[in-house]
Amino acid sequence: MNLPFFIAKRIAFNRSSSFSKFIINIAIAATGISVAVMILAVALVNGFQEAVQQKIFSFWGHMHITQFQANAGPLTEQFPFAGDSSMVTALKQIKGINTVNAYATKSAIIKAEKDLEGVIFKGVDRHYNWGHLQQFLQEGSVIHYNDSSYAPEVLISVRLARELQLKLHDPLIIYFIQGPGQAPRARKLTVSGIFKTGIEEYDKTYVLGDLELIRKLNNWEPGSVGGYEIFMDDYRRFEDVSSAANNVIPAQLFIRSITDIYPNIFAWLRLQSKNKTIVLVIMSIVAAINMVTAILILILERTNMIGILKALGLRNRRIQAIFVTQAAYIVMAGIVLGNILGIGLAILQQTTGLFKLPEESYYMSVAAVSLVWWHIALIDVGTLVLSIAVLMLPSLIIRRITPVKAIQFK
Repeated sequence: MNLPFFIAKRIAFNRSSSFSKFIINIAIAATGISVAVMILAVALVNGFQEAVQQKIFSFWGHMHITQFQANAGPLTEQFPFAGDSSMVTALKQIKGINTVNAYATKSAIIKAEKDLEGVIFKGVDRHYNWGHLQQFLQEGSVIHYNDSSYAPEVLISVRLARELQLKLHDPLIIYFIQGPGQAPRARKLTVSGIFKTGIEEYDKTYVLGDLELIRKLNNWEPGSVGGYEIFMDDYRRFEDVSSAANNVIPAQLFIRSITDIYPNIFAWLRLQSKNKTIVLVIMSIVAAINMVTAILILILERTNMIGILKALGLRNRRIQAIFVTQAAYIVMAGIVLGNILGIGLAILQQTTGLFKLPEESYYMSVAAVSLVWWHIALIDVGTLVLSIAVLMLPSLIIRRITPVKAIQFK
């Protein structure tokens, strides 16, 4: 029989002493709260990053194929090139690519009855896959194309609709900027749909319309495009997919990831990972300090027992093992409690959306939660290992206890 294990089990579950019971309960509760906070912090940051990334990728894809433009930003209009259906077919055959959409953008000003607003007109053709944007549609429908000319319809955001006091099916005039020395060209269009991404940079900037209208305004050749947006199965495989795509596209075209086009948003998302690490470190320190305090109190309370065991010939190392094992029971009980609290609250948030967020600041109205099971397992194992490692230090006080004085200790 493992004597330290047997004794630790007996004293860990022996609640006859009210003081020991109180200390153990406090230690279990504190450990449980620490673990629950760590689980929730990781789940909330993961959910936040995934939700924002999913919105960004759904609106603009994962990477763009355009002609090279030095210092091109997200609002820079593209140089046109001839659309190539065979290139699109070859791109779709690359493993990891599921959608390729043609697009072009043009600077414009929307004029409604009472106000006007500067925007970027994003033109897409009749082959555009609306499945990615359908989730953002609040009212109306997507653009209806015709064969004779461009579709006289446009999708605007809830924000623009509110600021310009526009409703579904309302007419509006868009003035397209033609360049230095040229007068803007006006077109009367109709609001066919109203969308809301929750991302301010998109909702205040972009409207969606027919790519054919941009071709006519810019006097492009039929079939010309500004670029292709590509949707991947997994954005983390960008390097592999872009390498394969470079073997398909002509030399004058180049590929950029959406993370390079909107670096400020993704830098902000990466900053959230640092916040997550800070929370994990702080709560780990809190859990460790709590267990050190608890084990010191339990050792002092059991000083008499330690003296008797030493008098009976039990070595210091084996007596230390008793208290470290007892502490392990407490930590594991706290981890179980923390898992119940943390996972329970995360599931509650997933199902009810109880906790709200200001959408203008966080790009979402409800706190998103994503439970990654290996993250939870890592938190549990890390808490157990760290607590036991730290508990080796206070257990060294046992070596300074002498049997004669300890037996007399009351």
